[in-house]
Amino acid sequence: MGYKLNRDIHSFLDPRTKLLLMLTSSIFVIGGAGEEWMHVFYWILVYIPVFLLLIEKKWKAAFISALVYAASFYAQLLLRGDLNGVESAFALMIYIITRMLPTIVLAQYIVRTTKVSEFLAAMQRMHVSDKITIPMSVIFRFFPTIKEEYHSINDAMRMRGVELGGKKAYEIIEYRMVPLIAMCTMIGEELSAAAISRGLEVGEKRSCIWQIKFRFPDYIMFLFCLACFAWWIAGRFF
Repeated sequence: MGYKLNRDIHSFLDPRTKLLLMLTSSIFVIGGAGEEWMHVFYWILVYIPVFLLLIEKKWKAAFISALVYAASFYAQLLLRGDLNGVESAFALMIYIITRMLPTIVLAQYIVRTTKVSEFLAAMQRMHVSDKITIPMSVIFRFFPTIKEEYHSINDAMRMRGVELGGKKAYEIIEYRMVPLIAMCTMIGEELSAAAISRGLEVGEKRSCIWQIKFRFPDYIMFLFCLACFAWWIAGRFF
């Protein structure tokens, strides 16, 4: 029986589609471009990350994201009219959350569902320079590794009573943050060395076992992003 070299992409969307969706969300959700006439597209962009998390069976993340969305938008509706200083500060914080959270959730979805090899293959198809793709591939591995190290440090410090509410709560910064900062430096160096050992060198041609191609969901998302930009441009000139 022969061995099939190419494997289907393991996530719902192609990495290139994910990047286009991230760009669209950054412009219209965080940037608030065309806010006066982009309401329908805005709300679709807000809940697309929840929809994608549900498709990838990330039930907990999708539920928490939808709950925080609803709570933040409801709080924003309540905090209107004449506000005092504290209420104004709280309203500003809620506004920032409603603007940034959907794109942050989308970025988390992209990192969770995109393999580094898929990302590199997609960037190679787009003829993006290795000087850009290789640092980005290291970043893809950096944050999940930092998260694991942070949990390990938390577990170790909790065993020693260094936690909020404990007898040694004042030592949290010294015994948690300092080791984490030191680990960030070490992890960056180790990931860079691992990238070189795997052949991710600038200017070298690489192969990939993942079959990178656009499928029906990618075309739907691509057309939706184009519709967002087209409607925005039409609203500016007509």
